[in-house]
Amino acid sequence: MRHKIAGRKLGRSTGHRKAMYRNLVTDLLDYEKITTTEAKAKEVRGLAEKMITLGKEGSLHSRRRALSFLMDKKVAEKLFVELATKYAERPGGYTRLIKLRPRLGDGAAMVQLELVE
Repeated sequence: MRHKIAGRKLGRSTGHRKAMYRNLVTDLLDYEKITTTEAKAKEVRGLAEKMITLGKEGSLHSRRRALSFLMDKKVAEKLFVELATKYAERPGGYTRLIKLRPRLGDGAAMVQLELVE
């Protein structure tokens, strides 16, 4: 039984999984829309929302926390300049999942993870 065990392992080691999450969040904030599997998107959604909340805070500490997580300094700058002003009045719920057709190769459930307007 999996009582009180949060998160998905996705068949990867811890380092690989964390690096994949960081890459997916960075790409989501950069392109504002990514296509991935449903399980990965559900895990990445919470991390992306935390990054946007850090961007809204705008303090030096939150900027350093975001820079330590994101893989690209340009994306971090976009987070604190563009996305923070875009979501300044929104209390949360910055992402949306849209279900797509299953992947052709293995039938995995695919979704489009995007930032709401």
